Amino acid sequence: MKIATWNVNSIKARLPNAVAWLKEAQPDVVLLQELKVTDENFPTLEIEELGYNCAVHGQKTYNGVAILSKFPLDDVTTGLPGDDDDGQARYVEAWVDAGGASGVRAASIYLPNGNPVDTDKFTYKLGWMDRLVDHAGGLLAHEEPVVLGGDYNVVPADGDCYDPAAWADDALTRPESRARFRTLLNLGYTEAWRTLHSETHVYSFWDYQGGAWQKDNGVRIDHLLLSPQAADRLAACDIDKGPRGQQKPSDHTPVWCELSD
Repeated sequence: MKIATWNVNSIKARLPNAVAWLKEAQPDVVLLQELKVTDENFPTLEIEELGYNCAVHGQKTYNGVAILSKFPLDDVTTGLPGDDDDGQARYVEAWVDAGGASGVRAASIYLPNGNPVDTDKFTYKLGWMDRLVDHAGGLLAHEEPVVLGGDYNVVPADGDCYDPAAWADDALTRPESRARFRTLLNLGYTEAWRTLHSETHVYSFWDYQGGAWQKDNGVRIDHLLLSPQAADRLAACDIDKGPRGQQKPSDHTPVWCELSD
């Protein structure tokens, strides 16, 4: 099973690129973030024509997450538990019914950015991460394959950033953010790309400004976290830089992993 995560930065603006990549890469499951559309405006028909089922948790103009799957999607839930007043569409979870022991519980995550750090946006980010830690820990109790993929808006280490000094005060690299990300891993989750790759300065996001893509001035903030049962099936993981080099691209590029059956 090939599972990918991709912050598309507006599914409407990026639909031609997304369709082309889906046809070429042929992922079985895709976790999308930053849709920037409501549920009814998601291009469901275009995606279904490619053979995917869709679970969408959208929001007008901002946020929005989705799961696309070539397998049936069961037990779909939207919204991260722990705060009934949180109206931001940043979490959707479903069981991917691939048959028998091949199934996987997958979640698409669009973690808050948190900047500027001296505002309530950073407080919201940290609180959201605390809720994610609680929920992720609860999922482990079921002892089933879990893939928590998405735009985490966290640079795990300085080697995942082109210029750590310039980013030292950014919410994505702050110690508080990194500590919570490590807490997720310490629960028992495996960060798929890092466990198979030792190299540094490999990125999944490049800003639109300042020629960041051309200079390879990026950060690695898109991650696939696997429960022990999913990590046991991990066969491959990589970052597909191709979509970032297309016309009118998202500023993120897909990260994918393969789980053996």
